[in-house]
Amino acid sequence: MLKMNRNEDAVSPVIGVILMVAITVILAAVIAAFVFGMGAPETAPQASVRGAPAELGGNNVLKLEHQGGDMVTFTDANTRVTVNGNAVNLYALDAVNESFEAGDSLYLYNLSGVYYLDGSNATGVYNGNNLAPSGTTANIKMVDVASQQMVADMDVRF
Repeated sequence: MLKMNRNEDAVSPVIGVILMVAITVILAAVIAAFVFGMGAPETAPQASVRGAPAELGGNNVLKLEHQGGDMVTFTDANTRVTVNGNAVNLYALDAVNESFEAGDSLYLYNLSGVYYLDGSNATGVYNGNNLAPSGTTANIKMVDVASQQMVADMDVRF
């Protein structure tokens, strides 16, 4: 009589290999998604901005001049501007002046203790106060909000 040998020992190793391959494929997919999904980090606009004291309406103001490089967009979502650590109000800017490009000028002034950035007409400056007293230095910083990188950092003596 013939006796058939039924060997079922190979089932466990095959299932183990299939599970190991599945785990490896899933791990590779997760790592690839993490590595390739990370784009280049955000970078701040690279612009050359010059600040110089000026006088409008008998008050000390700061004239900001864009001397070249990338455009800087002055909105609360894009750029934060401070004078000696105090926030500058960007609401006085109209849509034309929000885009600060090479050759453009803006004025930074103080109106009743609030700092404003405005176009070349600087409408509120005529009833304002000095940005900084004569003989003092003001520190002006422009920071790109998305990247938290400095666009400009300058000390201007009045």
